[in-house]
Amino acid sequence: MPSRPLLCCMVLGLTLIAGAARASDLDDCNAEVLAPSPAARPAAEAYWLDARTVQWPGLKLEGGERVRLYHARAAGLKALAGDRVTGADGVVDLTPAKMTLPARFRFIGDGPRFAIAGGADVAALLREQLMLVHEAADGRVIGTTGLQLPGALDDLYAAAERVTDFGAHPAKAQTRFAVWAPTAQRVLLCRHAGPESPAIAVDAMRLDAATGVWRAELPGDLSGQSYRYLVDVVSPTHGRVRNLVTDPYSVALTADSQRSVIADLTSPSLKPKGWDAVPRPNRVKSATDQVIYELHVRDFSVSDTTVRPEWRGKYLAFTESHTDGMKHLQALTKAGLTDVHLLPVFDLASVPERGCKTPTVPEAAADSEAQQAAVMAVAADDCFNWGYDPWHFNVPEGSYATDPHEPATGRSRGGSTPSGGGDAHLASPGGAMRRVVEFRQMVMALHKAGLRVGMDMVYNHMSAAGQAQKSVLDRLVPGYYHRLNAKGEIERSTCCDNTATEHRMMAKLMIDSAALWVREYKIDSMRFDLMGHQPHEAMERLQKRVNAEAGRPVQLLGEGWNFGEVAHGARFVQASQLSLNGSGIGTFSDRGRDAARGGSAGEGGDDSVRRQGWLNGLVYAPNALAASNPAKPEELQTAADMIRVGLAGSLRGFELTTWRGEKKRLDAIPYGDQPAGFASQPSEVVNYVENHDNQTLFDINTLKLPRDTSREDRARVQMLGAALVAFSQGIAYFHAGQDILRSKSMDRNSYDSGDWFNRLDWRYQSNHFGTGLPPKQDNFGKDGRDWELARERLADASITPTSAEIAWARDVFRDLLKIRASTPLLRLPSAAEIRKRVSFPGSGAGQNPVLVATRIDGRGLAGARFKAMLTLINVSPEAQRLTLAEEAGAAWRLHPVQRGAHAADQRVAREAKAVHGVFEVPARSAAVFVLD
Repeated sequence: MPSRPLLCCMVLGLTLIAGAARASDLDDCNAEVLAPSPAARPAAEAYWLDARTVQWPGLKLEGGERVRLYHARAAGLKALAGDRVTGADGVVDLTPAKMTLPARFRFIGDGPRFAIAGGADVAALLREQLMLVHEAADGRVIGTTGLQLPGALDDLYAAAERVTDFGAHPAKAQTRFAVWAPTAQRVLLCRHAGPESPAIAVDAMRLDAATGVWRAELPGDLSGQSYRYLVDVVSPTHGRVRNLVTDPYSVALTADSQRSVIADLTSPSLKPKGWDAVPRPNRVKSATDQVIYELHVRDFSVSDTTVRPEWRGKYLAFTESHTDGMKHLQALTKAGLTDVHLLPVFDLASVPERGCKTPTVPEAAADSEAQQAAVMAVAADDCFNWGYDPWHFNVPEGSYATDPHEPATGRSRGGSTPSGGGDAHLASPGGAMRRVVEFRQMVMALHKAGLRVGMDMVYNHMSAAGQAQKSVLDRLVPGYYHRLNAKGEIERSTCCDNTATEHRMMAKLMIDSAALWVREYKIDSMRFDLMGHQPHEAMERLQKRVNAEAGRPVQLLGEGWNFGEVAHGARFVQASQLSLNGSGIGTFSDRGRDAARGGSAGEGGDDSVRRQGWLNGLVYAPNALAASNPAKPEELQTAADMIRVGLAGSLRGFELTTWRGEKKRLDAIPYGDQPAGFASQPSEVVNYVENHDNQTLFDINTLKLPRDTSREDRARVQMLGAALVAFSQGIAYFHAGQDILRSKSMDRNSYDSGDWFNRLDWRYQSNHFGTGLPPKQDNFGKDGRDWELARERLADASITPTSAEIAWARDVFRDLLKIRASTPLLRLPSAAEIRKRVSFPGSGAGQNPVLVATRIDGRGLAGARFKAMLTLINVSPEAQRLTLAEEAGAAWRLHPVQRGAHAADQRVAREAKAVHGVFEVPARSAAVFVLD
């Protein structure tokens, strides 16, 4: 008898019979998941609007023509124009439907709607191949289309939203399994004793018709066994297939995510010593208290030689308090940092968890192509990626564990987690899975250091879809979890295969997952990648759920960008900048960011030099390219006002007198085609000038500052950017290394650029500028112009900072955090308080646009410490003066942090003055004056 290899999409030639598993099913449990064979994707232009209504946009019916729904269990339908349909198991007659188009389908084109005949079993139909056929009166085919299923599935199986036990749940008496697969014809449970051992059993699962959930209950505690589902289902690309797939609700995985593992996250064997009792930091009383440091797990320690070699780039590096990296975080915490936000740490697809490669990077010139060539030669298989390619949402990434292969058994096999030298009460979990325990040890260590832990949550897309090897959701319920275009193709506006969180069960998966991280891993706050691709109402439901799980507010923030197929509310009200006002959920503000940096995130070529910003020379210090095409003075005035917008928290209702002399609410000041003010409360705005995306601030300033700018002044400009964030109302967000002049050697997109272009030096000797041209793929530019501009600067040794400039920036940054932490005046919790207390002396007509002052009144505010505070930021290469006659009788003094021999910026300590209402600020400096 020929062997039966399992393709990831093996087409079945025999009718599948529900019931007990067969011997051949066990063979399929052990087969390798191969890449799918190529297949055309037939159009799916029609939509199920609900369980009994379909619409075919664009269809025109002539007299005597009709539309019928054909179905085939074995997916053998054929419909050629001019012929009759063959291969059908049956056909359903349709009648015109008069229903109103549901709001969720407002994006689809006009077309006739049809009702499914009353006697048809829609649930059974959805488990077969379906085809709408436009026929002539004699039954000959005029046209055909497939159907998009989510409308029917959401209607039929709404009860599935209330299911609370998806995944595998071991207990002493029995282990339960539940997976949502309503379109599957059959689902089997494959179980293995160990991570790589052959299947020991295959069990038939039963379908709950009300929810579409397949279930199995097996005797005993099966913790430590690995499992997958064997699913017989119709795929739109490959017909009826048999898919071997992991569990989307997995809480544990074998190495490289090959199998799900049965585990109870509440088991003592998966908890470090003291896990249940360790207190969380309690420093954030309102969202605006957050001061966030965005950090990548691998970046943090992979280059830190004070970390033991086997822990570098791993979760456990955070558990050694004496290392250079942890000393850096501890110093920031002492200064006022409250949160570390980790770039994606749930299971990602791009890094091999076993056998990842480390490139050998040659010693080469500062502007050489050799370094990037070496890095990119192994980029697909190296140990680094940002991780924005989720595979399983509920499992920690295994490449950051010391042993990603160790499964969770709950029983000791003699192994142990390394425990020497750390401070996180490292456990000896025996056979407990390392990634779960070590992730928790990392959280414990950061909490012990006084830092809350945030995660980057990436629910807007998956690493793969369809029948791809790393596809999970689409191989369980084809055509449901991903957002489709008008032809039934997966939308990819986010860079990858977009998910559809407007569908019930995708939203549920996102919300359940977020709740798990809060409940089981004590995550304190969350940053949502491309949050504008999620529905507003789903994010509000998520907020309520995580708050309930934690028993306290869990701060949510995200990228509220408005683009792609969902832009401007095309499909639903988005969780975007302009739509989240009033929700309390924060979104990143590009208002102050772009005004400060100049240009925009996507610019290239000469524009990346010419388009200067408020920080780096717009009008007042033009670089060579800008001088050849000078900016207009009003551009600097407008930029200064946009800086004030950011300092006021980008609040809709705050009023500002603009440089034109007009008093306007911020939502009446234009920012391109949007209002500058978009937030209702300061908790809804996240202020930043640098994060992991695009060039670092140091690198963008390398492009935009005049080439002859000194090292010292480059460091000063960097800290003026930090001062903008520290002095702005709202949430303060900093990129790791911003405080030590971090450079990525001009790389504008380092997501796959390896350790080399993402290094951090906690000994403060180098910022890694001038360590080779960045990878060609994202940095070459049109006709190589971007590389040419980078080459000119990387070869200029006068730009590279010395350890003195790095240390100076480090210390000034800490002073800025101390100033923000010293008073709630820089962290006002409500729009009402900001409107009452914040003003901008020196603004309006006739303003000096290179000196921006913010006055904050502290009278009557509990804990304010000061009667008033005045922050001044001077971006000019020359000292500036602001005369405020109304302050002539007030005894203003420098903030205690900035005065005296202990101050990091001695230029400010020596030269900043306030005498009889005249405030003097030295060149390229930020000064803070207070009334005691």
